[in-house]
Amino acid sequence: MRPPFSPCLCVSLLIGCFGFSAVSADDPISAESPVRWWKGNLHTHSLWSDGTDFPEMIAEWYRTRDYNFLALSDHNVLSEGNRYMNYSDIIKRGGETVVTKYLERFGANWVETKGQSGTDEYQVRLKPLSEVRALVEKRGQFIMIQGEEITDRYDGHPVHMNATNLLELIPPVGGDSIVATINNNLRAVQEQARKRSRPIMVHINHPNYRSAITAEELAEVINEKFFEVYNGHPAVGHLGSDGLPGVERMWDICNTIRISKLSAPAMYGLGTDDSHEWHGREGSRPGRGWVMVRSHFLTAESLIHAMEKGDFYASSGVVLNDVEFDSAGSVLKVEVDPVQGETYQVQFIGTLVGYDDAVQRRLGKNGKPRRATGKYSSDVGKVLQTTEGTSATYRLTGQELYVRAVVTSSAETDDPSFEGQQKQAWTQPVGWLKHIK
Repeated sequence: MRPPFSPCLCVSLLIGCFGFSAVSADDPISAESPVRWWKGNLHTHSLWSDGTDFPEMIAEWYRTRDYNFLALSDHNVLSEGNRYMNYSDIIKRGGETVVTKYLERFGANWVETKGQSGTDEYQVRLKPLSEVRALVEKRGQFIMIQGEEITDRYDGHPVHMNATNLLELIPPVGGDSIVATINNNLRAVQEQARKRSRPIMVHINHPNYRSAITAEELAEVINEKFFEVYNGHPAVGHLGSDGLPGVERMWDICNTIRISKLSAPAMYGLGTDDSHEWHGREGSRPGRGWVMVRSHFLTAESLIHAMEKGDFYASSGVVLNDVEFDSAGSVLKVEVDPVQGETYQVQFIGTLVGYDDAVQRRLGKNGKPRRATGKYSSDVGKVLQTTEGTSATYRLTGQELYVRAVVTSSAETDDPSFEGQQKQAWTQPVGWLKHIK
C-alpha cells in the first residue's frame, strides 16, 4: 500500500539529498538579530590617491584588528576601473618593501603586474573595490564601503568632506565662500542619493586643518549633520594653537549657535584615522580614531541610518558598554568597558539656556576682524558634572541646550597623534530637540 503523501517528508528528503541546511551552525545572521556595536573607520587613504599601500593590504589591517567596517575615501577618486601604477612610484611613496609585503600576503596569483621587473615600464595593478571586497568581506563580520574624500578649497583654505556609500564619483564643485563650498558639495551628494535611492552619509573633515573652517561656519551649514571631532592625523590641529580653539571647543561653539541662534539640529562628532601611512613611519597611521555604531545589521544602510539617529560614539581608545538617553526621563547614562589598570573620568558638557553670548571677534594686524572663530565665554560648553568611575548618570534639568559626555582614561593612547594624548570617547549631544522649531 502506498504511504500517504507527506510534504514535510519530501522537503526533508530533498534537503538531505542536496546537502541544504536551513541555518548554518555558524551563521551570524538570525531572524532576531540583536542590536550591537560595530567598530569602523570612515576615513582611509590608499595608493589610489596619497596613501602608501594597496587597498586589500589596508583592509586586512583593519579586518584582523576586529574592525567591522571600513570606507576607502581617496581624494576625488573612486577605486574602480583598470589602473596600473609604476613600481618606482609605489616605492617612492611607501618604501622598498611595499610590493614585497603585498606579494608575501596575497601571492603572485593575486598580484597583477606588467612590464619587465627592474625596468621603468614595470607596473603593478591597483585592484578596484569590487575585487577587494570579494576577497576580504565576511557577512556579519567585516564589510567594505565605497567612500570619497571630496577635496575642494576656497580662497586657499582646504574644504574636505567625506561621502560614504557612493555609487558615482562626486567632483568638487566649489563655491564663493567656505559655507557655500560646503553646501554645494553637500547638495551634489544629496542629489546622487536621491537619484540612486540610497543613503549616502557626508561628514566634514578636520576643520582645524590649516585653519580651514571656523566654528561659526560649521554652525551655519545646518544641513550638514556630521564632522570629525577627532582625526588621527598629527597635522590637523586637534588641540588648536595661537588663539585657534581646539576641535572639541569648536564643537560646543557650533552646537550652541545652531540650537540657540539658528534653531537648527545639533552636529554629531566622528572619530577617524585619516590614515595614509602603513609602514610604521611618521605621519597619519591607522588605529588612532574610530566610530562605534549601534545597529541590528552590518550593512552600509543600517550603519548610516543608525548614525543619522545619533546612535554611535567616537573613540580614540576608550570603549563603552552602553550609552543611553532616556528622553522621557531626561537622563543620559554612560557605562565604560574598563581595561585593567586604567581609571576613568566622565565629564558631562553642555551650554545652558541664558548663557553669556557675548563674542569677542579676533582682530588682525589691520585692526579688522579676522576670519577666525570668535572668543566665547566659559558658559559655552561648560563642564556640568564630573564623575570618577566606569559608569555615570546625568539628569537634565531642562535648562541645557544640549549635553554630551566625554570619557577620559588615565592611560595614554597606544599611538598618540599629539604629545600626552589620553584615550577618550565622545558621545553625541542630546536634549537639544526641544529647543529647535
